[in-house]
Amino acid sequence: MQRIRLRYTKRGRLRFTSHRDFQRAFERALRRAEVPMAYSAGFTPHPKVSYANAAPTGTGSEAEYLEIALTEPRDPERLRILLDESLPAGLDIVEAVEARTSGLADRLTASVWELRLDGVGPEEARRAVDAFKAAETVEVQRLTKNGVRTFDARSAVAGLECVETHSAHSSQADRPSDQPCAILRLVVRHVTPAVRPDDVLSGLRAVADLAPPVPAAVTRLAQGLFDEETGTVTDPLAPDREAVTARSTADPTATATAPA
Repeated sequence: MQRIRLRYTKRGRLRFTSHRDFQRAFERALRRAEVPMAYSAGFTPHPKVSYANAAPTGTGSEAEYLEIALTEPRDPERLRILLDESLPAGLDIVEAVEARTSGLADRLTASVWELRLDGVGPEEARRAVDAFKAAETVEVQRLTKNGVRTFDARSAVAGLECVETHSAHSSQADRPSDQPCAILRLVVRHVTPAVRPDDVLSGLRAVADLAPPVPAAVTRLAQGLFDEETGTVTDPLAPDREAVTARSTADPTATATAPA
């Protein structure tokens, strides 16, 4: 059985698709691309697809991950192209690699987010960021199915800064505007309970009364293993690529897989 790990995006209006919507679209794409999927056992078999830490509905993402299991070997790049062509624009398969290591989910310990605050000036945003970072704890509330829950949004935040517009990812932002716009870069650890970008925005409102006049445009730029020394988030597919390269170097005659 071959396992393939994929990185996909949610862009533009497709950021409003729920995780269940994506699952349905992806399973249709698997059928259109005639992917030889492995299926679970039992009375209602399902294709073996493992989703990891999906972004909340309404947020864009450049770094969503999943893993599929195949009954026949396929070339990862050819498979990526076929699946990408079978999905709507905005749900894009941008990378595929054969799984040669274990524990993909264990390597997703933090995310990098970009928060576009239309109608907020950079100086106002910097003051709010400084107040948030100076606080030992920032309690926020979230409505859950079990009622309102209060938790600390500060401890999970490994990095928060106001970045220059030209260095931001927001060339893909959905709402270009002539109004003031602050761009925040947020690095947040994956903890329990999960701290989401909207929780951090609630925290900025609590400590500095920062309240954007329109909802923030939020995009996940990366997710992976958090490096405590550098404060960066590493590429979770890098170990698999390195393992494939090492095998090819050790055995130049080895072919990865049959064509898709």
